[in-house]
Amino acid sequence: MNGILPLWKEKGMTSHDCVFKLRKILRTKKVGHTGTLDPQVEGVLPICIGQATRIAEYLTDAGKTYEAVVSIGRTTETEDAEGETVEQDISYKKVTKQQLLDALATLTGVIEQTPPMYSAVKVNGKRLYEYARKGETVERPSRKVTIYSLELLSDEEVYEGNEITFRIRIACSKGTYIRTLAVQIGEQLGYPAHMASLVRTASGTFSAKNCVTLKQVEEAVKEDKINEIILPIEYALSSYPFIEITQSIEKQILNGQILPIHALLKENDKIVFSKGDKALAVYVPHPSKEGLMKPEKMFPELS
Repeated sequence: MNGILPLWKEKGMTSHDCVFKLRKILRTKKVGHTGTLDPQVEGVLPICIGQATRIAEYLTDAGKTYEAVVSIGRTTETEDAEGETVEQDISYKKVTKQQLLDALATLTGVIEQTPPMYSAVKVNGKRLYEYARKGETVERPSRKVTIYSLELLSDEEVYEGNEITFRIRIACSKGTYIRTLAVQIGEQLGYPAHMASLVRTASGTFSAKNCVTLKQVEEAVKEDKINEIILPIEYALSSYPFIEITQSIEKQILNGQILPIHALLKENDKIVFSKGDKALAVYVPHPSKEGLMKPEKMFPELS
């Protein structure tokens, strides 16, 4: 069993919970997720099975799309609705649509974020949430992330009240904290804020329309239809150029040899060599030998 299972993670489960359950359902140990989703977040979580675990890092590194509800008027320890209130502004607020759009525009592009204390980022060998649970605060390294687009989904012209909320859609790079982004939006507007809810609607080439629930996976196994919902490794690699191998280089590719660089690697960071539409190897420019390329991933069992 090799491929990607596009799972819709439901609320209340950790990403590891999903992997644990799928190992039992599919009766295979070679199962891995492609980036954690907090328990209170639902959405797209591609699961790698068999040889597809070799490309899990590609899916983890891929861009993500989210839909979030931002709440203006209160910040929390965790920067989401689950945490204890840190600061609250109960004044009557009035924010125009244009003010919101201006705030979102300011946070589009390359921005800097400081990971929240309640996060899995490691500092001095310990995860930040381990410090936070003990009431300890440590210096956190800031990071640069890219917000490709930040779209206002709510269409009111004026948002007013003691606490105001609105929906946004975010397309972003790996490592972006939407909780922190919600706080940053509040800062642009001059108020405390937190993320009220979050759904991941896409991860790389996988979207909500591809996804199945754990219950649907169980039913597919019972009905012997699991292969109908597991997508091939090639689907996950579809954003890279595919090159059908010729007989002259087939043996070299299958042996994972270093070869003269392919012209397509001058404008792409990876290329996929395939045979009969089956991926055999992912090649990248050689890091130290100019003009050459080397295999980064091999899939011998698929050939």
